Amino acid sequence: MSKTSQQSTTTDANGVSVIHTPAHTSGLQQVPQLVPVSPGGGGKAVPPSKQGKKNSFVDRNSDEYRQRRERNNMAVKKSRLKSKQKAQDTLQRVNQLKEENERLEAKIKLLTKELSVLKDLFLEHAHSFADNVQPVGTEGTTANPETSGQ
Repeated sequence: MSKTSQQSTTTDANGVSVIHTPAHTSGLQQVPQLVPVSPGGGGKAVPPSKQGKKNSFVDRNSDEYRQRRERNNMAVKKSRLKSKQKAQDTLQRVNQLKEENERLEAKIKLLTKELSVLKDLFLEHAHSFADNVQPVGTEGTTANPETSGQ
């Protein structure tokens, strides 16, 4: 199987070069190869919605242009107001959380003091109770002189 080196290149309306090569002698169908026109290759692909706008001239005095600018300006103002409101809401929430945190820390200190006082009271009561109670079984072991002689 041999391939001839004859090729033809055409450029379509979109600026894409198509290289046409003759089919193999085995009878395979010819498949066009797409090659970018620019020699550097690569680059970003331009979406079809923006292809026509790139080369069009914009009349800055037209009503359509003025309407688009007004809509854009309103959208920008709305976006900036929304961003500012969000920042204010966040700052307000931060301040609320700081106040709540301070209240909770004060409550922790108060409860810690209360726990310490109650623990001291409990230990004091436990020690005084232990001093007043005799161990079980020591009452009957004391020698009674009256019963010992019988």
